[in-house]
Amino acid sequence: MQVAPAKIPVTVLTGYLGAGKTTLLNRILTGNHGKRYAVIVNEFGEIGIDNDLIVESDEEIYEMNNGCVCCTVRGDLIGVLERLLRQPGRFDAIVLETTGLADPAPVAQTFFMGEEIRAATALDAIVTVVDARHFPTQIRECPEAEDQIAFADVVLVNKADLVSAAEYIAVESAVRAINPYAELHRTERSAIALDRILNRGAFNLQRVLEHDPEFLHGNDHSHDPGCTLGCSHESHGHGHAAPSPIHDRTVSSVSLSAGEIDGTRFFPWIHALTQAEGANILRMKGILALRGEDQRYVVQGVHMIVEGERQRPWKPAEARRSRLVFIGRHLQEQRLRDGLDGCLA
Repeated sequence: MQVAPAKIPVTVLTGYLGAGKTTLLNRILTGNHGKRYAVIVNEFGEIGIDNDLIVESDEEIYEMNNGCVCCTVRGDLIGVLERLLRQPGRFDAIVLETTGLADPAPVAQTFFMGEEIRAATALDAIVTVVDARHFPTQIRECPEAEDQIAFADVVLVNKADLVSAAEYIAVESAVRAINPYAELHRTERSAIALDRILNRGAFNLQRVLEHDPEFLHGNDHSHDPGCTLGCSHESHGHGHAAPSPIHDRTVSSVSLSAGEIDGTRFFPWIHALTQAEGANILRMKGILALRGEDQRYVVQGVHMIVEGERQRPWKPAEARRSRLVFIGRHLQEQRLRDGLDGCLA
């Protein structure tokens, strides 16, 4: 889905409590990037403090403190965005910092639902900050921490200086086990080159595929006996996820591969699947070779919302293969594989 130049890019910063989101936001606000940002800060509770922790800047700061963004997203967030969009020219991009307890899914869904917001904004990337020191405890006790990683396009494993090398490797392996497809960076005090997190087009699957055609192949370590990552391994059209070294997670990924797809079968199947299992499907993305179509078809979804669009033509040397990736809870791999196989042309 090519992002029109007129659309305003939106970066969502998420991460569990104390991971370093506000520190990262302050780096954005003080960075030398030449952009004007409107900032939306989501507070939990009636007395907001995050706004007071943000450095003095010329940026537009909007605070929502009616509770977690997942509860009020349909009202507060949409209202703030609509007010922002009535001020064209005052800013170049939007940064939304969620509370540490937020589920990123409703935030992402917001940018695909309302017609005004959908036409004017483009979700650029979900950036998740992970606290390397407290991650083992958080991931065992807090499902939100796992969801935030599963939804991420970019993950910062922060506070890397506060853990040993072995502890860091374990955290990074667990993060990759939950989401093998996110771009991962090791950071201290949320320090990172801003071009690694801003204007990435990372939520734009078409743009990602243009830069990295192998993106949907996953991180296949199945032939590497020394691999300790819990990545999903693609093998003859299906994948399985090894257990995380830190906890027995409920989030995993399944990577499917098939030949040419019959669109008249695929679209009813994916619609029925997401309506029935959408609560467990955190992210879905793929590229399809549709029978009778000269162009690659890019599809992606968040829970029950699925979008698709034709991309560039298939190149003569390319194998017309379809690939589909699911990241979610309690995924039934065999059922997913059988469903996709049933859509073969």
